[in-house]
Amino acid sequence: MAGHRSIAETEKAVQSKLAGFQLQREQMAAVANIHRAAAVVRQHLENSVLRPWDLTWTGFVVLWVLWIWGETETRHVAEEAGMSKGTLTGVSRTLESRGLVARSTHPHDGRRVLLALTADGERLMEQLFPAFNTEEAFVVARLTSEECLALADSLRSVVAQLEELGEERRMELLDGAPPAPRRSGRRPRT
Repeated sequence: MAGHRSIAETEKAVQSKLAGFQLQREQMAAVANIHRAAAVVRQHLENSVLRPWDLTWTGFVVLWVLWIWGETETRHVAEEAGMSKGTLTGVSRTLESRGLVARSTHPHDGRRVLLALTADGERLMEQLFPAFNTEEAFVVARLTSEECLALADSLRSVVAQLEELGEERRMELLDGAPPAPRRSGRRPRT
């Protein structure tokens, strides 16, 4: 039967299915729960605090990157937001049509494009982010402040491992083959 299954039900099913395998179970649980947590948090934030603003997670992340870093070349926005340049093109066009983002040509290279928040985009983020942060606090309400900091430090370590050694490991595992092109999966709304 399809439908929502709790984390406890999922973990029990995984343990049963993988009982005969020699695995690094603690590491598997950590990575699986990073993925589960990211998916459920994203879905919750998109369906609660972002919905009144008619924003998807992807649109919000683009706005966030531009709000924090200011005018930025599209390839860097895509990289910071963890999306393909093709996905960014669609998202940024939608945000531009809503008057939240402006695009311009790079002053030294006409082939490159820059994105920046408009004044309306700035105002939106100034209004939206406090509500977003309140919902972030709700999401981690079962953790103490110290546990939040420990979790953040642990996740920074995961990110640092991949930033520092991930490409070398990928090359090793794939015998130097180039990475697969990034796929957007589904056409994003903004």
